[in-house]
Amino acid sequence: MSTIYAAYGETLLVVDGAGDAADAGGSPTLQEHRFDSRTQSVAVTDGTVLLGTFEDGLQRSTDGGDSWERATGIEHDAVTAIAAAPDDPATVYAGTEPSRFYRSTDGGATFERLDGLTDLPSSDDWAFPPRPHTHHVRWIEPDPADPDLLHVSIEAGAQVRARLTDDGVDWEDRVPGTRRDVHTMATHPATPGRVWVAAGDGYAETADGGDSWEHPQSGLNHTYCWSVAVDPAGGVEPSTPRVLLSAASGANDAHRRGESYLYRREGDAWERLDGRGVPTGEGVYRAVLARGADEGTFWAANNHGLYRTDDGGDTWERRVSLADRVDAPTCRGLVVVD
Repeated sequence: MSTIYAAYGETLLVVDGAGDAADAGGSPTLQEHRFDSRTQSVAVTDGTVLLGTFEDGLQRSTDGGDSWERATGIEHDAVTAIAAAPDDPATVYAGTEPSRFYRSTDGGATFERLDGLTDLPSSDDWAFPPRPHTHHVRWIEPDPADPDLLHVSIEAGAQVRARLTDDGVDWEDRVPGTRRDVHTMATHPATPGRVWVAAGDGYAETADGGDSWEHPQSGLNHTYCWSVAVDPAGGVEPSTPRVLLSAASGANDAHRRGESYLYRREGDAWERLDGRGVPTGEGVYRAVLARGADEGTFWAANNHGLYRTDDGGDTWERRVSLADRVDAPTCRGLVVVD
């Protein structure tokens, strides 16, 4: 049974049975958890739900959302990124605004700051356009093949790498070819060294752990990219996994006016997924994507609802309508627990 966690505005939606109910023709069950702060990111590790908020730090629940407590050790109210280590459910990473980086070794209850991020030379150029006086950690992607390596993005200005050591962390500044406005990244344990990137300044991918980057563009007509998900079993060959991407022409279309699209790449070129059962185009804000446990299964959350495909994006079914349920049209985080 799949459980979906989707963060919108000041609401965290928890959807149980979304996958199994679709197969049986039934309806999933839905819980709504309301907060006094805007949600920014969500992660789940060993049954613990972690929610980053913009005004009230990192909120943590060990009882399915019935009660919440604030994690300690994070010095800032705005927790903008969370990630659980793939090899150790007790290890959790968090990023904030202003850009600071933290680690927990007790499942997100307490955190310690890992210094050095803002000592990188490129930090003088970091700035978030709506609030140019500051910047934040937008995404943290642990490498599933190398538990000591993390890919970290700053909105806006840099994608960097962190190498965990016995003494803390060694930071590596921008590698040539990385994007400057990275929104999300994806990895998969079946593809060591591969990282896929959705950024405001375009799409990028690496096959060598981030030492070098490529920018496959053919067929991708919207290059303000927001979310990316991968299915290594679904490509035409192992070297070209199936990749799904949400994109728009620019930030206004993605977040405010609403005109965004879904793309898929299984070989050399991108294909736009219009008319497949998930809304695209005018009136649609950028989707957040997540892969499921099975080949060809993906989820998409946008301002119209929560959608699922079991055939790699050929057809989609809406599993949850969001009419009158949330207070913001854009999804801030999506986690699938199978």
